Amino acid sequence: MLDIGIETVNLTKTYGERCVVDEINLNINKGQLFGFLGPNGAGKSTTIKMLSTILPSTNGTAKILGYDLNKERKKIRQVIGVCPQELVLYELLSARENIELIAKMYGIPRSVYKERIDDYLGKMNLLDRADDLVRKFSGGMKRRVNVLMAVVHDPEVVFFDEPSAGLDPQSRRVVWDFIKDFEKQNKTIILTTHNMEEADDLSEELAIIDHGKIIASGTPQNLKGKAGNGDIIEFRLNSDDFHIKDEIVSTLNEMEDVLWAKSLGKERIAFCSLDGLKKISTYYGSLQLKYNIKMNDLVIRQNSLEDVFLDLTGRDLRN
Repeated sequence: MLDIGIETVNLTKTYGERCVVDEINLNINKGQLFGFLGPNGAGKSTTIKMLSTILPSTNGTAKILGYDLNKERKKIRQVIGVCPQELVLYELLSARENIELIAKMYGIPRSVYKERIDDYLGKMNLLDRADDLVRKFSGGMKRRVNVLMAVVHDPEVVFFDEPSAGLDPQSRRVVWDFIKDFEKQNKTIILTTHNMEEADDLSEELAIIDHGKIIASGTPQNLKGKAGNGDIIEFRLNSDDFHIKDEIVSTLNEMEDVLWAKSLGKERIAFCSLDGLKKISTYYGSLQLKYNIKMNDLVIRQNSLEDVFLDLTGRDLRN
């Protein structure tokens, strides 16, 4: 039987009459990287703040490595690391000094943290800037320093709250690789994100949260299977055909074995079809015959986490 790293029981946070986190129940195995996926304002960060003892819960409880969240908060703080969504740095200290400060706070011997910090800075491609003041750093560099501050004391449980927010693709990949390497040390990790690729690439299991409630959970592959059957086909119209895009979508929705069809921005159309890979030539021929159009830049794929996410949380823009 696997050891439980994090367990929550009806964990709830309210502000007056507004319920931000609504009876969250989680069982996260020790050594697991667990993704927490949801729209802005869904309750992800509030849950992390409760589990990391920053915010008190309104109702319910949790255990972190067996320590009770309501009764053993001091012990929990000794075994966790937190990388918050907001950057927390001392601008007049160097990158190395910021990380050393956290190591000293946890009583890590200098002989241990000195080598560890150099190793971590190297993995984040920051070693050549280690002694520069962080106020001179770009936002992406500061984000990478914040990640290192969360793990320098070698915690057993780490909370990464949107760790790659605002990063360019290269920096994002460096952070992802670092988190994967850290997980290999049998650390328990919760990663909150609304980046579908990040959730899919890093998470062994994940939960989708919306309006404070968990609405789906499982492995990324299992969740993608829940979004529906069929192949998703996307294509681009020629500019001369933009004016009939809605008609084309309506025609596709009426075709046999088409589960749904919709517009994607100004130029593209997507539709889902049972056994679409085999039937694409039929759809192509029908549309060409009726509208004399071409299906440009044709892409056929299976469901993605983004499809699951939009299917479960809707398409309305959140503040």
